[in-house]
Amino acid sequence: MKSAYLLLAALFSAPFVSAQINTIQTVAPDVYFNEGDPRHGHSNNGWIVFDDFVLVVDANYPSGARIVMPQVAATTDKPVRFVFNTHHHADHAYGNQLWADKGATLVATTAMLEEMKKVETGYFGSEPGRWEASAKVRPDVAETKLKPPTMLFPKDLFLDDGHHRVELHFFGVGHTKGDAYAWLPKEKILFTGDACVNGPHNNVADGDVAEWIKTLEIVKQLGAEKVCPGHGPMGGPEIIADQQAYFIALEREVKALVDAHKSPADVKAALPAIAASIKQDAHVARYVPANLTAHVQKVYSEMGGGLLPK
Repeated sequence: MKSAYLLLAALFSAPFVSAQINTIQTVAPDVYFNEGDPRHGHSNNGWIVFDDFVLVVDANYPSGARIVMPQVAATTDKPVRFVFNTHHHADHAYGNQLWADKGATLVATTAMLEEMKKVETGYFGSEPGRWEASAKVRPDVAETKLKPPTMLFPKDLFLDDGHHRVELHFFGVGHTKGDAYAWLPKEKILFTGDACVNGPHNNVADGDVAEWIKTLEIVKQLGAEKVCPGHGPMGGPEIIADQQAYFIALEREVKALVDAHKSPADVKAALPAIAASIKQDAHVARYVPANLTAHVQKVYSEMGGGLLPK
């Protein structure tokens, strides 16, 4: 009897867990969200339907864009006029060409474009970089071209048709040096890109954890009631608070080792203990990845530490 119950529970719970992936979710009237499929590296997307056009949040990978485009068309017959890149990473900007080919203008911060120029060399020339590396393993990237944003803003850009208002803001360094957010003040909805995620999805390679914590403190002051992260399911303001709390806990654990003058080898040996300690807080446990090395290395380096042994 018990085994039969467990089987039924698995059958009913599994679809529920994955039901939101690649499903149109209505956040508010004319505001939509799609949770990308992590098995394909896809980011989340959002879109806002204005009187005469649509603003899409993030371009995704090309394969992700091909999923989201018909979703947008299913909610409105208005054209996608703007696609906003929250930052330069592949899963948020490599689908740019597909949207541009349909007539959309690509929007981002000036800092985002500078970061793209440094590392995404498929368009800008120079030495091979991330675009070329991705094209070797992803057919959807190989069959397209890197398309940079053409409508740039240094700090703020507002779109307002009298019914809907979306504010694009750069608040400071976080996940990257060019992160920006889409804020809907009337609905109190925030699209964060990867500056906030919901789950073990944080990539810290191009960020600055110490600055990230400060930037998230500014973001919290917006008073968002609905938060659409770059990866993982949407939720409420707890996503911002928990994201920040995870990094604060990570810094605390690493600082204790630095203050104790532990060697890089000692820090690496302490990885399981650091993970276990952070997981004691139920609010941030979901942010701890299976392998904590990259996160600890980043914070350790920011605190003056060396490279952890391989």
